[in-house]
Amino acid sequence: MATCLVTGGAGFLGSHLCDHLLERGHRVICVDNLETGSLENISHIRDGAFRFAMLDITEHYEIDEPVDFVYHMASPASPIDYARLPLHTLKVGAYGTHNSLGLAKAKRARFLLASTSEVYGDPQVHPQPESYWGNVNPIGPRGVYDEAKRYAEALTMAYFRQQGVDTCIARIFNTFGPRMRPHDGRAVPTFLRQALADKPVTVFGDGTQTRSFCYVDDMVRGLVRLADSGVHEPVNLGNPDEMPLLEMAQLIVELTESRSEIVFEALPIDDPKVRQPDVSRASDLLGWRPEMSCREGLRKTIESAIKGLERTPTL
Repeated sequence: MATCLVTGGAGFLGSHLCDHLLERGHRVICVDNLETGSLENISHIRDGAFRFAMLDITEHYEIDEPVDFVYHMASPASPIDYARLPLHTLKVGAYGTHNSLGLAKAKRARFLLASTSEVYGDPQVHPQPESYWGNVNPIGPRGVYDEAKRYAEALTMAYFRQQGVDTCIARIFNTFGPRMRPHDGRAVPTFLRQALADKPVTVFGDGTQTRSFCYVDDMVRGLVRLADSGVHEPVNLGNPDEMPLLEMAQLIVELTESRSEIVFEALPIDDPKVRQPDVSRASDLLGWRPEMSCREGLRKTIESAIKGLERTPTL
């Protein structure tokens, strides 16, 4: 039985990772300051192998027990969050990553950095391989998140090369599933919230900009497989099936049987025009590819969202 530390473990992706690790028979220490995470995401866990610690990882922190894996998932991850918390986003990328790497060094643990496809910016190479260095605007409104993750990658590789820490880097592309916050500003939860309420579904620009949507169960499998490997260089994790955002909005309206109309608003600054992972490295080195279709993943996400609405008391 391995002991796994998950920073940001009460967030959307972190909480699913905690579930998966517990199912595999591991002990899990979930660390979060609940800035963007929620105790509701882990309230269902009734397992003696699970422990929650309310900590701010931008400050020095210690864990008083052996740790075998550190999954560094913590970071504001939606445009609404990092616009509201720009300095905190940078601090998590810098101090939070440094402190978590230091803990991994002290514990002789394998360290996984949850990086992002945003390190590629608005890419000039399509699809995006790990060898591509990106096209990022460091002073734009998205720069605090993009550069925090790029710095975190550099820091992770420095700890690997100079300090001998056993590290790996996952470049995570758009992921969706149950427990996404309805108002976090990302495409799937926004479209879903609007469609379930029969409100206009808002698409930015003309909707031709593309994304590649990976269901959360597939993403978590990829993260654990990467952590269990001996790979150190960055690895893309995501679904290579590319889709225009307008098509995603239309699919959610269809699957929710909504009466919503689709409306268009101005495109945000530095919004990427394309986003599609080249997952050849993940396939070759990890034997990993996503298995869940976008349509089936959306069905599961919609079912979970409807159950959540049914549990919400009405006044």
